[in-house]
Amino acid sequence: MSMHNPPHPGEILREDVLPGLGISITQAAQQLGVTRAALSRVLNGHAAISPEMALRIERWLGLEHGGRAELWAGMQLDHDMWRVRQKATQSELVH
Repeated sequence: MSMHNPPHPGEILREDVLPGLGISITQAAQQLGVTRAALSRVLNGHAAISPEMALRIERWLGLEHGGRAELWAGMQLDHDMWRVRQKATQSELVH
């Protein structure tokens, strides 16, 4: 049974979190302490959520609002593993 494509966690931030907070990308970047360009790359799935970014999100959202760093890092890992599995065949990985 194959797993569906887990969303990039940046998509969740872009589609759910930012609108729920009613803030812009620029405001979110300022609050997270990152550049707008860096946050934009994450939101558009062009950059991974690093452990550091996951911790920034945790501190920004707070634990009570779904900001647990391990959650965001885990979503990134799920997304990355799905992509690797789509590209690799069993024989490519067994050498």
